[in-house]
Amino acid sequence: MLEKERSVHAASGLTQPRQQFAPSTSSITNKNRYWGLSVASLIIATWAASLVSLLRLEVQHLQITWLTLAILWQTFLYTGLFITAHDAMHGCIVPQRPRLNHAIGFLVLLCYGFLPYYKLRTAHWQHHQHPASDRDPDFHDGKHTHMLLWYARFMYRYWGFWQCIGITGAYHFIHRVLHVPEANLLLFWAVPSLLSSFQLFYFGTFLVHREPTDGYQNASRATSNYRPLVWSFLTCYHFGYHQEHHEQPNLPWWQLPAIALTQFGK
Repeated sequence: MLEKERSVHAASGLTQPRQQFAPSTSSITNKNRYWGLSVASLIIATWAASLVSLLRLEVQHLQITWLTLAILWQTFLYTGLFITAHDAMHGCIVPQRPRLNHAIGFLVLLCYGFLPYYKLRTAHWQHHQHPASDRDPDFHDGKHTHMLLWYARFMYRYWGFWQCIGITGAYHFIHRVLHVPEANLLLFWAVPSLLSSFQLFYFGTFLVHREPTDGYQNASRATSNYRPLVWSFLTCYHFGYHQEHHEQPNLPWWQLPAIALTQFGK
């Protein structure tokens, strides 16, 4: 399956987005060369351990407050999975080992929602080469600019028959073979994944790529939302620093705040 996806990506003819700045030296030194892998591994392991624990809970005994917090926590971890896949698309996880880097991205999107890694990678490169335009697969169609209509188009482009088959099969396997209650599956597996898709869209696409009242002010056609560091992390793993991401797409998510501070004075 991975080889088939690679061939689809190669046939697209797209190339790695041109980086307007030199790669960060911190990402290539021997001391830090495996930081990306360490961060990605921590996110994946935390998501997996949390999901297993939550699927074993007796939800009927949970107070609504704790239930809500559990759903929001798992939503945050699902968002982290997708951000990890995004870093893999840019070669940020293990830059010195591209096959491992993309295998991690493939695995993470499989866990996230049976999404095709190389199809999304191709679309994401297209987004970087033609941001906020009619050639950007993540942008609205020019007519339906309302947030919810834009989100519906955003989801439609990346959803397909095989994703439905995969999710349906996994759902029945976990419920019928592993005997996980349906309530747990819905609350901690299905709902957080769906909520995280909106979180990613709202903070990582809508807010940062909608056209400002005075028009776009840079070539990346992106803006940044400078929030306190903790809030920036909780909303979307620092992807509110979106102009910085487009200016230096080679950098992982956890380096964006430092870049905003040193290069843009924020």
